[in-house]
Amino acid sequence: MKTLTRRRATNVATLAGISLLLTLGIRGLTSHLYRTSLATGWLLLALVVALASFNARKKLPFIPMGRASTWLQFHLYGGLLAAVLFLFHTHGRVPRGVLETTLAAVFVLVVGSGVAGILLSRGFARRLTSRGQDVIFERIPALRRRIRERAEGLALASVDQYGTTALADFYTRFLASYFQGPRNIWHHLVESKRPRLMWNEEFALLDRYLNDAERECARDLSELVLLKGDLDYHTALQGALKVWLFVHIPLTYVLLILGFFHGLLAQAFAVGSR
Repeated sequence: MKTLTRRRATNVATLAGISLLLTLGIRGLTSHLYRTSLATGWLLLALVVALASFNARKKLPFIPMGRASTWLQFHLYGGLLAAVLFLFHTHGRVPRGVLETTLAAVFVLVVGSGVAGILLSRGFARRLTSRGQDVIFERIPALRRRIRERAEGLALASVDQYGTTALADFYTRFLASYFQGPRNIWHHLVESKRPRLMWNEEFALLDRYLNDAERECARDLSELVLLKGDLDYHTALQGALKVWLFVHIPLTYVLLILGFFHGLLAQAFAVGSR
């Protein structure tokens, strides 16, 4: 914990120091009547390119490009530095042109989605460790199918073993659709306990119609329902993180394209004005 606190303090101090140097440097150049917009613009674009390379680092883990944790720290604090550079570049004013306004809006969306991603990933990571074992997102459908098959087997076996249809009817009425796919996604995202309480009530109502042997089978079914709920929990949280990536990464590439085009126009205008 002390190491994490020390590293965070060092990163914040480094970010503050770089921001201070930028402030002093830009003010010094401005006092000598030097237009800093072009320099800060290209510097900002270069920093965004460096930040976007974090995605390439994740896709090429076998290439020795440094530790992923180091890249993540650079991505986080480099993103904050990019926001500081953006304020210097725009002088804190809202752009007026169509291209400039679009570019600024995309930049704000990228930064905003990045901050949202930090909050989601860290908050969801803590929550995922509290519900079942670590599950690979792509394996969830197969695990869900196994649980469904076990539940169906229990329901069908109850008819042959006990000569009653109470459990089979309960399965058909309430559980068959539940085991087919992910359920209660919104409830899991907001950490609602309503689905679990609902199933507790349903099994409590079922209990009055069962004998001792059937109650044992019902407990097994209840455990499978809870296992399925844990899978749905992982589906909701991991799925939200994947949706976030489909927002943040494409926006970053749009920012790079617009930023490069804007830089070429600004450079051409600057050369022409001379």
